[in-house]
Amino acid sequence: MEDITKQKHLKFKEILAYSLGLFGFQAIVGLLFTYQAEFSGSILGANVIVVAILVLIAKIVSAAADPVVGNLVDRSKSKLGKFKSMIVYSILPLLITTAIIFVKVPFKGAGLYVWIFIMSLIWSIAMTMGDVPSQGIAAALTPNPTERTNVVSISNTAKQIGFSACAVIVPIVCLIVPEGSKVIVPKGQQDAPMIDKEFLFVAILTAVLGCALFALIPLVNKERVTNTSSGTIGFKDMFAALKANKPFMLVIISYFLGFGRQMAMGIQVQTSTIIFGSQNLVVVLGIVTAIGSMISMAICPFLIKKLDEKKTYIILSLWGFVASIFSFIIGYFFFDNPDNTVLKILFFASLFLIGLQFGAVTLMPMIMTADCVDAYEYETGKRMEGACYAILTLTIKVCLALGMAVGLVFVGASGYYDLLDSGAFTSKSKDIIFFAYTALPGILALLSIIPMLKYDIVGEKKAEISKALAERRTEK
Repeated sequence: MEDITKQKHLKFKEILAYSLGLFGFQAIVGLLFTYQAEFSGSILGANVIVVAILVLIAKIVSAAADPVVGNLVDRSKSKLGKFKSMIVYSILPLLITTAIIFVKVPFKGAGLYVWIFIMSLIWSIAMTMGDVPSQGIAAALTPNPTERTNVVSISNTAKQIGFSACAVIVPIVCLIVPEGSKVIVPKGQQDAPMIDKEFLFVAILTAVLGCALFALIPLVNKERVTNTSSGTIGFKDMFAALKANKPFMLVIISYFLGFGRQMAMGIQVQTSTIIFGSQNLVVVLGIVTAIGSMISMAICPFLIKKLDEKKTYIILSLWGFVASIFSFIIGYFFFDNPDNTVLKILFFASLFLIGLQFGAVTLMPMIMTADCVDAYEYETGKRMEGACYAILTLTIKVCLALGMAVGLVFVGASGYYDLLDSGAFTSKSKDIIFFAYTALPGILALLSIIPMLKYDIVGEKKAEISKALAERRTEK
């Protein structure tokens, strides 16, 4: 029998469609994550820390939807495919709710916060409907683990770019949309804050384009790995399986411990303002970090081949800790001496170096979860991509919201919103925000290594599992 790692299944158009689909979906997620709090604070007049807490609560409450969607995926007998059918169902709700969240409503006080919470909850459920199957389908695109690692690497590079796309889209829209009654540019800043029309136009544009690209996944991709279990899996079986799948639990715990890496994106707009005096120059931070992230994910397959998934994760996380601490130290001196050429070069170089860690948080959990799905099927005969990816996507959502909430607490403690109108940010306020943007995520990245020390679905064990599953599917 031909070695499973040598067989080719995926066509180029499928890899491209899957990558563009994740790009589009993550462009929507990135927009909400980066700009929802800023819109709520600057346009709706809400307290951004309260908004961050409400969004976090909405994510936790919507957690009930993740196992529901995962279970529906695992039970699905749709001719379209169990993953692809759920993606189709998610597109319209995702498009509508994304636009509505950025509508300037007339509510004030408690009514405003109720509106923000309800819309965040509905959007989170709509996002789950698309997120769980679009992540889970990675384990079903090909039975070849090497090919799967490559497609996950390529698609997650596109996913990371998509998540940061708002940093490019927003400044372009701000140049196109008429300013109208836009406020006066505060002293010390290069431009005025965004107005309501700009936020809404960005939301509609991102939602339409994002959903159009997302639809490419069910239109082009094929589900080649089918459920090999002998019966229907209930909720009791699902949670029991997750509890028994120890390698997968290690992946989840590690992701939770490293939630600080999502914190930086959550406060990128505020960080751009304190560094450059402009919200629109967030594109500079986005591009510098995104280049490092792309390189990180591009080299992940090479590192995995030379080492393994466990060692690659540990190396990238250690790098993230060192680079983040280095960047914070450089930033501390740069804020006091912004005209120093050497410090300026080191400052931007350090931001690029931070990006080199992001393969660990963006790519590795996807690869490891797919391997854990295989390992569980190998041991029990039951294959549950839907259940595992539901838990993974839930973890990602909660960590994103938690990162935003914690980041905005630091922003609030820095006095950012008190100083925003004047634009005269103190060195202390800059240091506090930059600590949350760099050093704290680095410290948490270091902590995330601890669970990974016991992860063992690597090397010969992983190869044995892949070979055994291939033989079972051939027999069937």
